[in-house]
Amino acid sequence: MTTTLQLSDKTLADIARNVAKYPPEQKQSAVMASLIAAQTEVGWVSPEVIATVAQILEMPTIAVDEVATFYNMYDTKKIGKYKLVICTNLPCQLTHGETAATYLKETLGIGYNETTPCGTFTLKEGECMGACGDSPVMLVNNKRMCSFMSKEKIDALLNELRAEGKAA
Repeated sequence: MTTTLQLSDKTLADIARNVAKYPPEQKQSAVMASLIAAQTEVGWVSPEVIATVAQILEMPTIAVDEVATFYNMYDTKKIGKYKLVICTNLPCQLTHGETAATYLKETLGIGYNETTPCGTFTLKEGECMGACGDSPVMLVNNKRMCSFMSKEKIDALLNELRAEGKAA
């Protein structure tokens, strides 16, 4: 049996705000927003996060797990401080997406679905991010879209994130 965990008051308030958008008998409709809120606090969607969200929304744990494992914005395994998702769809591939992906792998010394030994970066491949005209594109931590990712722009981004990580 998986145990639940105590989320912060801020995260619980965020979940409650999303639950309030739906009729009481349909509060499970807030499952995606609830998972995002919990993942933002915990860093990933652990079995405990899934159990906690299920308890809050009065859903079967398996139903929450199905959502968490279906969508790629949820991380069901621990990730680095920065999740870098590079688009591998055809339009990005046609405009140097594979070059950017290969450069990232070589620079970080990891492959897809791997994390650097220091725990700073996790590299993932992603499907279309809706910015084909800006390819190759990357998404940082599901929130920041980076466009036209040349080797120079990748180096600048990695340096910026490394510096940000040291300051935190």
